Amino acid sequence: MVTAEQTATTIKYKIYKEIRRSIIMQHLRPGERLSVEDLARQYGTSITPVREALQMLDQEGLVTIKPRSGYFVTRLTLKQLRDLLELRGILELASVEQAAQRITPEQLARLERVHAGYTGDDEESYDRYTDENREFHYLIAEAAGNEELANLLRHIHERLARYMVMRRGGQSQLHTHARILDALRRHDVSAARQAMWEEITETRDAILERVIREESSAWQLQS
Repeated sequence: MVTAEQTATTIKYKIYKEIRRSIIMQHLRPGERLSVEDLARQYGTSITPVREALQMLDQEGLVTIKPRSGYFVTRLTLKQLRDLLELRGILELASVEQAAQRITPEQLARLERVHAGYTGDDEESYDRYTDENREFHYLIAEAAGNEELANLLRHIHERLARYMVMRRGGQSQLHTHARILDALRRHDVSAARQAMWEEITETRDAILERVIREESSAWQLQS
């Protein structure tokens, strides 16, 4: 028998997933106010699960809670974005170097199972690619043996998720991850670092080029 508590949790996660996808796919824009009352009417529920869902998104850095003002889609300056991408690079390289030395056959098998393959450029696919990418890098950090590093990288990937989608690199993601996996299987620290560095720099450059060229006015990014 499904309890009332289980039903409330299911509703909360449904709202969380749908708002998160709307932010990542840029249907909800940076700085846009999120009305708890409007969302509750939209989902046919009370305001409690909506607030809980928005609080979860606040923890991921996708929503900002402003006292006495409400909930807003988080807005980043260009400097904040660059800083996040730089921090990601520092942590990913440290992570993959340690993982190349320590990863176990069981951890390699989990990494290999992360990707369901390229299925196209539709929104549902990109929502999945984003989750798979975050999990892939989290598992590498976990294989490095540092739980704090793994959790920090997961949080950074959550904050960068909407920018990762902007890159539209669903197909190339499979190739870059395959190269990293190959180096990890061979416990080749140098090759693992090189493969990770190439993914980091390609992703960073593609994101910044797209943001600066096409999205700066909409995102109101500042240097």
